[in-house]
Parts: sequence; structure tokens; C-alpha cells
Amino acid sequence: MEYPDLSTLPVELQEVVTAHGSLNVFRMLMHSPVLAPGVLRLGDAILQRNSLPDTLRELAIVRIGHAYGAAYEVHHHEKAARHVGLGEEALDAARTGEAGKLSAPEAAVLAATDRLLDRHTLDEAARDELLAFLTVNQLADLVITVGFYQLICDFLNTFEVSVEDRTPSPDGDEPPAGG
Repeated sequence: MEYPDLSTLPVELQEVVTAHGSLNVFRMLMHSPVLAPGVLRLGDAILQRNSLPDTLRELAIVRIGHAYGAAYEVHHHEKAARHVGLGEEALDAARTGEAGKLSAPEAAVLAATDRLLDRHTLDEAARDELLAFLTVNQLADLVITVGFYQLICDFLNTFEVSVEDRTPSPDGDEPPAGG
């Protein structure tokens, strides 16, 4: 699928894409110029104002990326996960779905993510397991995060969004994680 010609969009949408680092996911979202701003606002809230600890948020997102076979998502969020301190054992667990030597909160989030992906809900036992580590606010944010990234992975896969061809800057900085 071709990326839309951003020059044909209203200036405010061009600015939104630029403000998000012009990553391919944001460019491709402009095929839906009416819905894209709302999608981006929700994505920004999930990444910037989520009550979940960053490591647990990224563990869930990377797991979803692997479960959906969304290489773009995995590429960007494995980098984000490392940046916020998620270890290689946790990233391996996100790849396989096997908790291995994860902490109890990480194992619970990984299991809950898979339950949401497979069953589209959490039963009382799963909720209780999570609430031993999370607040109700954090549980709600986890469920919203999982649902949002399912949507994003569906979009990425349907539109075959590819990883950007970028050379990292000399200091190793990457653009913020997208999608």
C-alpha cells in the first residue's frame, strides 16, 4: 500500500505527522484523515500518561506485536522497552509467551495480555492475580493498552507498514517509538 501524499492533507494534519517524527505508521494513518487525530491522541495518552509502569506497558505491547506478527511494532517497541529498562529475559518472554524467570508482576501482565488476545476478557481469577500487583486504574490502563495495540497491529499488518529506512544519529538516538 502506498503512503498518502501528505502535501494534499490540511496543514494541521501535516504538522501532526511531523510532530510524531514522520514515522511510517503515522504517515500511513493519514489514509484516514478524520480518525487519525483521535487515534494519535489515544496513542500519545497510552505512551505518556499510562498509569502502568513503563516496563509493564512495553512488555504487553511487545507481546502483542509478536502475537500479531507485526514486525514494525516489535522493531519500535523492543527499542522502547530497552530504553525504559525492560531486560532481555522479559523481551524473550514477550517473543514466546513463556514467563520463564520473570518477576511476578511481569508474569501476570504477560499472562493477562495473552488471555486478552485469546479470550477477549479476563476472568475473576486473572483479575485477582493482576490486582495483587496493580491498582484498578493500572488494570484498566492495561486492558486499554492491549486493545489499542491490537488495533494498531491490525492496521500495520493490513497496510504492510514497513520499518523506516533511517540511519541512527551518531549519538544513537532513535525517534520515539511509533505505533
